[in-house]
Amino acid sequence: MRKQTIYILSLLAAVLLANVLARCFVVRLDLTDDRRYSLSDATRRLLRDTDRPVEVTLWLDGELNSGFRRLRTATEELLDEMDVYADIRYRTGNMDSVPQRLAPIVIHERSRRGRTEQTTVYPYATVRYGANMAVVGLLRNTRGLSGEQNLNNSIENLEYAFAEALHALCQPSVPRIAFLEGHGELPERYVADLTDALSPHFRVDRGNPGYDPQALSDYSALIIAAPAEPFSDADKYVIDQYIMRGGRVLWVLDGVRFSRDVLSSDGFTPVIPLELNLTDMLFRYGARVAPALVQDLQCLPVPADVSSDPSHPNYQPVPWTYAPLLLTSQVSPVTRNLGQVSCNFASPVEAVGGDDGIDKQILLATSSASRVTGTPAQVDLGELNPDPALFRYQFIPVAMSLEGRFTSAFRHLGRPDSIRTALPQLTECEQPARQIIIATGSIIRNDVQQGQPLPVGYDRYSGMQFSNRDFLVNSLLWLTDTDGLISLRQKTVALRLLNDERAHRHITAIQAVSILTPLLLLSLTGLIVLLVRRRLYTR
Repeated sequence: MRKQTIYILSLLAAVLLANVLARCFVVRLDLTDDRRYSLSDATRRLLRDTDRPVEVTLWLDGELNSGFRRLRTATEELLDEMDVYADIRYRTGNMDSVPQRLAPIVIHERSRRGRTEQTTVYPYATVRYGANMAVVGLLRNTRGLSGEQNLNNSIENLEYAFAEALHALCQPSVPRIAFLEGHGELPERYVADLTDALSPHFRVDRGNPGYDPQALSDYSALIIAAPAEPFSDADKYVIDQYIMRGGRVLWVLDGVRFSRDVLSSDGFTPVIPLELNLTDMLFRYGARVAPALVQDLQCLPVPADVSSDPSHPNYQPVPWTYAPLLLTSQVSPVTRNLGQVSCNFASPVEAVGGDDGIDKQILLATSSASRVTGTPAQVDLGELNPDPALFRYQFIPVAMSLEGRFTSAFRHLGRPDSIRTALPQLTECEQPARQIIIATGSIIRNDVQQGQPLPVGYDRYSGMQFSNRDFLVNSLLWLTDTDGLISLRQKTVALRLLNDERAHRHITAIQAVSILTPLLLLSLTGLIVLLVRRRLYTR
């Protein structure tokens, strides 16, 4: 009897000691292959830096299907994990008081009885930190992917979405970025949608720094949006020294010059190289925009008159190979899980410089049926039936990211005479810098209808919305990222789907196993406990 008492007291002491240690030291083990329950170091640092409670309201509630229930469960699990490192308080919002700015999503599903059922969901969360509040979109809906794939991509993106929102709320000041002016760049009305998309993350300015490199020192990134006029040496020097001091630049450049108005009125337009006096500068950084056009059989349609009778026109959508639908890289955090990006009159981007220490990654490329057309040339709307045999090239790069310590384009040149500054001339980067080069201005340009800007990447003829906006916003977030948060977009959660046909065929057996297995395990556990108790208490 004495031995049994000592055994029980020892067991109780071990349990109490384990509880005390558990309160003092947090130990969490993630045994999953894809590390789905582990937060990144960047997220942990961000959470530890919070000095007040973070209040989260989930609006994804109601009669949800299995996919959205899985998304909600993943969101709650993530918030529970984040609560280990910060004071995270989350609740489910009252669906009768959903904020008006949260647009609902209507889901049409077919039930087992063959009926079409309609469900309205709000896949959002609102995050409040102090007096500031941000909206987190839980659902990423990429055109062309199945519902399961979109929900899986949404779960992969959850940590980044919440971390990015909390990072924006915690910043003492809003980062500033600027659209460069003075070289025929796109007017404000043609980048209005992108400006609106960037406004939650940045303060967006426009202007010309003149001949003072120090004028750009307060900006986290510089956007050069489709210039049409050459850059002077003084302009290039200002941008170069900005980069040498760790500046970030988004280059959106056309490689060719053409006329939209002439193409619309006459049905054809001459295409010639666009000389911006930037070739030597970009070459020094490790890239080159070729003065050529890419064509792709995977492209947008345009309305064309296919009637042989001029008095009875018949407009039908026909493929327009000069408007390729670009593929996105699944390697870079800028483009991971994004759909196709639309553009027209794009040029190839070539990596140069060899092993120069610059990390170069392709972000956008054509499909496996492409070709390159040299310039000067003539583009004719009458080219309705291209020969597929001519499209022999594949995956021609159109956008590329560059990261590293760049060498100055003025390394062996003196400072231009018009430059007036006290800053010393740098020939190498003081710290690693980042650049993105996009070889078509159409990616950033939004159409204007009745005085109002349309979404960038929206095609009026087909009514389809492409991923231009997300790609550009991600590009600026990657350029300005100093905490490593953008790398969270590379998180991968394995998609393990049931075979629907086999599941429905063996549904009775599956249900029986699902119900009986826990009961058997419970009975077995009870039997083991009973045998142990008999052994302990039987003399």
